[in-house]
Amino acid sequence: MTAVNPDVSTERVDERQSRAVAEAAREKEWRRPSFGKELYLGRLRLDLVHPYPRPDADAERAGEEFLARLRAFCATIDAQRIEREECIPDEVMRGLMDLGALGMKIPQAYGGLGLSQVYYNRALMLVGSVSPAIGALLSAHQSIGVPQPVKMFGTEEQKQRFLPRCATTDISAFLLTEPDVGSDPARLRATATPTEDGEAYLLDGVKLWTTNGVVADLLVVMARVPKGNGHRGGITAFVVEGASEGITVEHRNRFMGLKGLENGVTRFHRVRVPAANRIGEEGQGLKVALTTLNTGRLSLPAMCVSSGKWATKIAREWARERVQWGRPVGEHEEVAKKISFIAATTYAMEAMLELASQLADDERNDIRLEAAIAKLWASEMAYKVADELVQVRGGRGFETADSLAARGERGIPAEQILRDLRINRIFEGSTEIMHLFIAREAVDAHLAVAGDIIDPEADNATKAKAFARAGGFYASWFPTLIVGQGQNPGSFGEFGPLAAHLRFVERNARKLARSTFYGMSRWQGGLQTKEGFLSRVVDIGAELFAMASVVLRAHSDGREYPDRRQSAHELADTFCHQARLRVDRLFTELWSNTDGIDGKLSRRLLKDHYAWMEEGILDPSVPGPLIAAADPGPSTKDNVHRKMG
Repeated sequence: MTAVNPDVSTERVDERQSRAVAEAAREKEWRRPSFGKELYLGRLRLDLVHPYPRPDADAERAGEEFLARLRAFCATIDAQRIEREECIPDEVMRGLMDLGALGMKIPQAYGGLGLSQVYYNRALMLVGSVSPAIGALLSAHQSIGVPQPVKMFGTEEQKQRFLPRCATTDISAFLLTEPDVGSDPARLRATATPTEDGEAYLLDGVKLWTTNGVVADLLVVMARVPKGNGHRGGITAFVVEGASEGITVEHRNRFMGLKGLENGVTRFHRVRVPAANRIGEEGQGLKVALTTLNTGRLSLPAMCVSSGKWATKIAREWARERVQWGRPVGEHEEVAKKISFIAATTYAMEAMLELASQLADDERNDIRLEAAIAKLWASEMAYKVADELVQVRGGRGFETADSLAARGERGIPAEQILRDLRINRIFEGSTEIMHLFIAREAVDAHLAVAGDIIDPEADNATKAKAFARAGGFYASWFPTLIVGQGQNPGSFGEFGPLAAHLRFVERNARKLARSTFYGMSRWQGGLQTKEGFLSRVVDIGAELFAMASVVLRAHSDGREYPDRRQSAHELADTFCHQARLRVDRLFTELWSNTDGIDGKLSRRLLKDHYAWMEEGILDPSVPGPLIAAADPGPSTKDNVHRKMG
């Protein structure tokens, strides 16, 4: 692959440079096996995930004890107050601190609870069922804030300095995004200029959408160190004290959902950061960020599972109580389909989350793909679950909880859940970016053997050698995709009636790998720009992963809880039948789609070819003369850095 200059100018960065910077930060080696990676290569490696892993006795005991205390505290929280006042009350934050909730993932040696990933996610699920805003605060603090990168990349001195504070009193935030820089780190503008004595860096720049940034005591900041004078330069990670001179929280952002989210715009002006606060080496910032997210992403599907469980409960209660045309609405086929989707999908989301989380705890597998798939798939499916709940509830689904309560009905916040969940399709890598990330890993084997073939800078001799290597790889690999266990009616027999679904997964994993090969053969280096094709490849793999997860979970639940065996199998069976239809449709759309004409229309739209169709409306985002002349509203001095009282 192309070498990368870590000090690429941010003024003019082309697509090739952007891809090169992202590629340089990517983990390229697979030191441990990966169930997800194998699935995309056409191999159903059940030996990596079966028997379905469960927490060990010590992790379970510590986790259950904490969950009991957390449940009692959460029962005292007024969730609608957070929605109305758009902030988490100080007494709630103090209560969470007293419980040790800020240090759930921090090892006990540094003052934390040291919970396993499985129980950390279960705790987020519990908190999120009361207030997704609290769940987001705790997740941003521990999953991507100071604790995780310091735990993974920090020195022992840094761990001793920062982790005990994060476990008990200090809220942390993660600052990467900038006003003009989202998922393209090559254009990062924030700078960290080394001082002449080498003792510190001077941090300058603006960061946008800083979750927890409005209340944070400690920040993880990504900034570009200039190259030269003994400095390798590049994007670098720093721990920054929130109270440092030169830091200004200029604005607290407000959103369609997560009303209590403390998210803002933070400006740095010559903020002195001690060199001892640098995490890792210069130029390793993106690696720190991406590696942190490998496990950190699992907190988002935890919130999705929480919402799915709540949606299942509300749908069950309402569809049984609400009677139309002489029958409960849940007995009408159109509503029954929605309820079935809500329940079966939630069971699958939990199966996928718990499987990926336990794999993270066991540290036997590389879970970068599993965590990314869980984030991608759960965030998309949970939003559909919430949308279906609103539809099942009808007008009451669209009405706010406060309004329902004010007129004497139960204040069920169905519309709020829909709003709160929407951000999960954007948080920590949008669906579109996750498609690209997973696709890059999924086709890694192909690019490894074809790298010089598709590199426009490679000479003919280099390309010839690459063709020979690729020929050898495909000659040994492709024949394994023709026949497998999925063709044998008796395979996977221990799973009983659910075995047919694993045979479907095995057959279609091979079909998916063949399809990827055909795409590589057809487009070669151009495959990386066929985002529609790649996104469908990723989505098929995600559905197959979900099917395998839910079958393994139902099988395990049936053995561990015999009274649940039939219901667990019913949920898994129904989900798999639903997923099969989605997989079949996605395979069809790999080759039969509107990607080409969609791209053409989009390009023409950007050139104003269809501007005429916008006639007959007004744009409310453009202020009229009366609005422009009115009081501009609160000054920036009112947008203060809100600290706990």
